[in-house]
Order: sequence, then structure tokens, then C-alpha cells
Amino acid sequence: MNLTNQQNPVISAVIPAYNESQGLKEAITKIAEILEACEKNWEIVIVDDGSSDQTYQQICQLSNNEPRIKGLALSRNFGKEAAMLAGLEQAKGEAVIILDSDLQHPPSLIPEMIEKWHSGAQIVHAVKRSRKDDSAGKKAAAFCINQLISSLGGININNSSDFKLLDREIVDIIVHRLPERERFFRGLTSWLGFAEEYIYFDVATRQGDESKWSFWSLLELAITALTSFTSLPLRIVTFLGFATLILGFFVAGDTILSLIKGQAVSGFATIIISLLLIGSFIMISLGIIGEYIAKIYEEVKARPHYLVKASVGIKDKNPE
Repeated sequence: MNLTNQQNPVISAVIPAYNESQGLKEAITKIAEILEACEKNWEIVIVDDGSSDQTYQQICQLSNNEPRIKGLALSRNFGKEAAMLAGLEQAKGEAVIILDSDLQHPPSLIPEMIEKWHSGAQIVHAVKRSRKDDSAGKKAAAFCINQLISSLGGININNSSDFKLLDREIVDIIVHRLPERERFFRGLTSWLGFAEEYIYFDVATRQGDESKWSFWSLLELAITALTSFTSLPLRIVTFLGFATLILGFFVAGDTILSLIKGQAVSGFATIIISLLLIGSFIMISLGIIGEYIAKIYEEVKARPHYLVKASVGIKDKNPE
């Protein structure tokens, strides 16, 4: 099975992993079997995103048994976006498939993705057809966020996932020509505009324990996605300003009318409500502006996307 004498693999699989030691071996074995059936010259790059369990030790064992399985261990948990970028930078294949290590991205779709790539697609998106294991609240939140980003950002990410096949040209563009620190992988691949194909899948039952995604990490990802692809939220500040102006004219008109009629100026409740509305608009506006300033702050620091503390099966490490 060893193909150490060959230069570059045809197919690379990039698999980010965070505390996935429980089911990692079974998942990688299954993915490797499917790759072997599709293309003899393949590699798997597993990126341990700062796991606190035995994930990296599992990667080392897998690599020792099969040299085409390679691994990186990041110095801490930098997040899935950084882990995927680390894997893309190390992947040498003519096509690169990104999928999760918990088998919720069905490896059985890999042959169909490769077939579409051979037919001319440079990006093959795997789109979720159903979310049977998600709660009603999570489904509703995902739908609202996807619709908001798709409508405001001008990209289609409805039910999209990180499960994708990318041609080597696309990988090189993402790695070398998109230098931003705050990344949203699903949006970037849709934004590129190269030849695309779509396949649909039902999210499989998770291999291993529960999902590592918390509400706050999902919220942070949604904010990054929104601020990365549209500045429209900043214009909401202007709309709120006009709304406040109209409210001010209304209150002023009511006051002047009362003076003309010789009536006592009343409307204590109106004034209180107006102050509350104006204060709310100001705080919302500051929050929106603050989010964009925070993203600018992260960009100008220009810190590396990730740091590698160990690797296995990789001879030449690219700079982070």
C-alpha cells in the first residue's frame, strides 16, 4: 500500500480534529478505505486543533501504520477555520477534500465528488439535505443565520457545510491569495466563482461523543461570516439615525402644537420612550461599529493563523 516513492498524491483529505480520540481510528480507517478504492495515490492530513485528549497520539499511531496518513498538532485550540487552513497548506493533492472526523460528513460521497471533479468542477459543495439530529432551536438559528448571510453577503451558503472538494488551483488561491485572518471557509469558496457542482447529503449520526461546538462559538462564527462578506450592518447605523431624526421631528411638532394651542406641554411618557429609543439606537450602533473595529484590530495585528507544536509524516512544514 505504500507509495512513498511518488511525488504528489492525486487526492488529499484534510481532516480537522478536536478531542476526537474516541472515534478517530474508525473514521480514518473508513475514509482511507474509500480513498484507496477511488485512487491509489492519496494522502490524509489530520490536524489536531489543540486537543486535550489522546487525539494526537492516535494520529501518530495511524501514521506509523500507514505513511500516507500525516498529522499536525497545533499549539492550542485555534478554531476549525485555522485547522482547515493548516491542513490545506500541507495538502499536496491535485484535489483536496475537507471533511469532519466524526463521520457526520459521509465518506461514501467521496467517489461522487471525485467524479464531478474529473468532469470539470473545481469546487464540489456538499450541501446538507436534513439536520435530523439538531434541535428545533438549532435548526431555526441555522436557517436564520444562513438566510441573513446569503441575502446580505451576496453568497449562497444555505445549508452549506465545510465538506467540500477543491481543485489544486482553488487551494492555492485560498492559501496564497486570500491573506485575511478572520476567515469563513464556506463563504470564501462560494465567493471565488469558479466552476461549481453540488451534491446533497443527510447529516449522519455523530461518531464519538457530543459536538464540540457551543452556542457562543457558533455565534462568533456567524458574526465573522457576516462581517467578512458585507458592510451592510454599518448602514443600519445610518438608518437608525434617520429613525431617531423622524422621532425627534414628531416630538418637536407635538410640543410646538401644544404651545400654539396654549396648552401645557405634556408628554412625559413620550419623552421617556424617546430617550429609551434613542439610547437603544446609540448602543446598537456602537455595538455594530465595535464588531467591525474588532475585526480590523485582529487583521492589523497580523499574527499567524496558527502555530504547530508537533507533526508526524510531514517532511517540510510550510510557514504558518
